[in-house]
Amino acid sequence: MPQTKVLKVRVTLFCILVGIVLATVAVVTDHWAVLSPQVEHYNVTCEAAHFGLWRICTKSIVMSDRKDKSCGPITLPGEKNCSYFRHFNPGESSEIFEVTTQKEYSISAAAIAIFSLGFIIMGTICVLLSFRKKRDYLLRPASMFYAFAGLCIFVSVEVMRQSVKRMIDSEDTVWIEYYYSWSFACACAAFVLLFLGGLALLLFSLPRMPQNPWESCMDADPEH
Repeated sequence: MPQTKVLKVRVTLFCILVGIVLATVAVVTDHWAVLSPQVEHYNVTCEAAHFGLWRICTKSIVMSDRKDKSCGPITLPGEKNCSYFRHFNPGESSEIFEVTTQKEYSISAAAIAIFSLGFIIMGTICVLLSFRKKRDYLLRPASMFYAFAGLCIFVSVEVMRQSVKRMIDSEDTVWIEYYYSWSFACACAAFVLLFLGGLALLLFSLPRMPQNPWESCMDADPEH
């Protein structure tokens, strides 16, 4: 592989590595969305919540005299209680989440995120083998694995977005306001880096095309 391509591949792999870190952080953390109820009176305790793919955390916050009628922000001190979703751990209690959103949404988002991590692992194995064995052609399947991982993250983000929307629209919940938090932002950034990085890696790893009409692919510079 020419030296100019090697530099481009290394820069692309660095961007993909950042995407892998962000995707892992998004999957294992529980700050995808923050939910809060409407507060009619002050100097009372309200209950806000934040959740991710695997568990939900509620926090009891004592509201002071403020113009804002929402409960929060979530960073205020209060008693915190976290529990894994019942369909992932039957021993945990998560009735609030079970009532206010469809279980299928949570299972689908988590399963798709696991598929994304699987694609990332397979792509990383291909990259390591290509460096160790000097087999540049392995970068091509690696690029596709990374692109598929990015697409899976995107689908998981969309499923989670629909889950939050249905939770807010449900009549069984007291939560009326929401916003997406830093785990959600990590997932979105991971999608961009993995998908675009995968496509760029595929482009850079392709063999050089013939430069003249009479030059065939067999006459192109061989890969090392």
